[in-house]
Amino acid sequence: MSEPIRPAATVILWRGGDAGPEVLMGQRGAGAVFMPSKFVFPGGAVDPEDHAAPLEGHLSDLCARRLATMADPDAPAPQVLVAAALRELEEETGLRLLPATCPALRFVFRAITPPGRSRRFDARFLLADAACLAGDPQDFAAASGELAHLRWLPLPDARALDLPFITEVVLAEVSALVTGGDQPGVPFFDNSGTTPQFRRIL
Repeated sequence: MSEPIRPAATVILWRGGDAGPEVLMGQRGAGAVFMPSKFVFPGGAVDPEDHAAPLEGHLSDLCARRLATMADPDAPAPQVLVAAALRELEEETGLRLLPATCPALRFVFRAITPPGRSRRFDARFLLADAACLAGDPQDFAAASGELAHLRWLPLPDARALDLPFITEVVLAEVSALVTGGDQPGVPFFDNSGTTPQFRRIL
């Protein structure tokens, strides 16, 4: 029996550094069922509480529309995905975005975990500038401990870590975006069926 696919959301925080753009990453525990010991961005599955507290204002109209495109009828609304992403960010890093006064999150990638894995997620990756954070971006004192070795890393250093394959692909996309590139639609690695498909969400 195939593992069910759970909706999930991830925040990729970035900032300018002395050696160029940096991203925030942490390492999953060696005993984790899903992706043990891998370095990842903060994120996780949508919880029931996220449906009760959808967050408005963090997305542009274009990103909200793209999050709802190619989605199942029962998929979480874009604002629910935002609530999940920001809850996971705060739990795993202790950091939180300021209340939305302008769109702070950009939808940049989507990937569905292939069949045969211990966990499967329909993950949306949301990019945010650390300038939108409330408080010190170095202060991880309130982090849950789910991610170890939380740190800001220059992009070349991040790409040299032990990463899940999809994180490597996302990092390449983010590297282009934060150095002035653009996207011809949001990349979507669709492994929902038996045959992998690559799509772009326009």
